[in-house]
Amino acid sequence: MIIDINMHHLPEDLFTNEKTLDGFLSTAPRSFGEIASVGTLPSGKQTLTLEKPKGFQNLNYVEGDYSLEAKLQAMDDAGVDKAILRVPVWQEWLRLDTCKIVNDNAADMCKRSGGRLFANAVLPPWGGKENLYELERCLKELGMVGVQLACHYGQLYLDDEAFKPYLKVLNEAKVPVAVHHTPLPVRYESIIDYTNLRREYGRIVDQGTAVGRELFSHMFEEFPDLKFIHTMFGGNWFANYHLMTPHKTNKKEAMDRLDMSEGEKIQKYLKNNIYYDMTHPASWGKDQVECAIKVCGADHILFGSSFPVFYGWMSEGVEFMKTLDITEQERELITCGNAMRLFNLDGK
Repeated sequence: MIIDINMHHLPEDLFTNEKTLDGFLSTAPRSFGEIASVGTLPSGKQTLTLEKPKGFQNLNYVEGDYSLEAKLQAMDDAGVDKAILRVPVWQEWLRLDTCKIVNDNAADMCKRSGGRLFANAVLPPWGGKENLYELERCLKELGMVGVQLACHYGQLYLDDEAFKPYLKVLNEAKVPVAVHHTPLPVRYESIIDYTNLRREYGRIVDQGTAVGRELFSHMFEEFPDLKFIHTMFGGNWFANYHLMTPHKTNKKEAMDRLDMSEGEKIQKYLKNNIYYDMTHPASWGKDQVECAIKVCGADHILFGSSFPVFYGWMSEGVEFMKTLDITEQERELITCGNAMRLFNLDGK
């Protein structure tokens, strides 16, 4: 079985329902350089674009790509059995009223999918009764299997005190959390000039920073049952795994330049709390993905395509998984076993 845990979802009537479209356009914080606009492609299809700063595109959504029919057809073509929906990036700003529209549409789409689609709940992450009522509605009434967060909101990463009320609830509920990247890291000026650097490496910087802050803040001491599934391999975290957990030197040094006492705790958090979405794996390369699996463990990595950013990412990803020099047990964990366990999909 193949389960894609990173299938992008937007309301199917986004471009035709004025209320829904305004919920997306009006919440992008223009005062912080986020410029949202609607345009038309040469094909005649509408597109929703996000720029930051003005003139530098970071997100493009195309009319028709997010329909149930498009999803199921792509899954059939690629050989994907099930998928878990999430809102790509925009959840950083959405108001509660728009989140409800998004959640209702996702739940309806899942019902119409014949058991092939599941969804993550999206809602503002600040706690508060109305937000938590929506979380309860999503989990108990709409049947959602997880929640999603942006890896930062404005300038605040998830280790900030502001998120503690919400994280406390998620920790107690033992709900898996998909942590999606945002268009750019908080500090982005040095990477905006070149498209691939901005739109690919920017997301890696953002995810790597988020994972690092979560680990070194020791937030998982307070919330030990949180399971965070980070996109983009956690921002290449497999390459930083040992560098960020330095072992004690075997010589007496003139001064302590690094904190050598945290290695065991960081490794514990990586084992218990941090998982990785391998976001369009074929783009990374065989050597890199095999290294990630070796370092992070096949039991901590989940298949995800980011469909429909590129339609080919899903089919290429499925075929790519067959080429990896890993055991069949490892392949099964990555393509379906971990998703079944973390999102409790057995029998669904």
